[in-house]
Amino acid sequence: MYGNNQEGYDAFYESDMAAQVAAATPHQLVLMLFTGLSDELVRAKSHIQASRYERKANSINKCIDILNALTSALDYDKGGELARNMANIYDYCVHRLYEASNNLSVEMVEEVEILLGELRTGWEGMGKLNG
Repeated sequence: MYGNNQEGYDAFYESDMAAQVAAATPHQLVLMLFTGLSDELVRAKSHIQASRYERKANSINKCIDILNALTSALDYDKGGELARNMANIYDYCVHRLYEASNNLSVEMVEEVEILLGELRTGWEGMGKLNG
């Protein structure tokens, strides 16, 4: 009678996420990207540790896609040097993730987690100041 409800759950999750995105401020959207990125980095480490190489590649690719989205959202005109510095950090993280994928290195993924965790903390602090 109940069967596999994964498709129903996925559809609900996607519609809920779409509603959250539609109602979010630009600041909240960045934090949502950081949350998704953090979750995917955890999955990537798990896939490396469990030798699930195809899933590892998919997770790393998702992380890189999110980093590219964060980079494209930067406003270089208003953000100036700060925006350029953030772009450089995102670019560094992309390169480290490529290396982590090629070398099957959990440590490199953890390095990216630490860097991005500090950036996320900064974004959260900005939200409190502007909130």
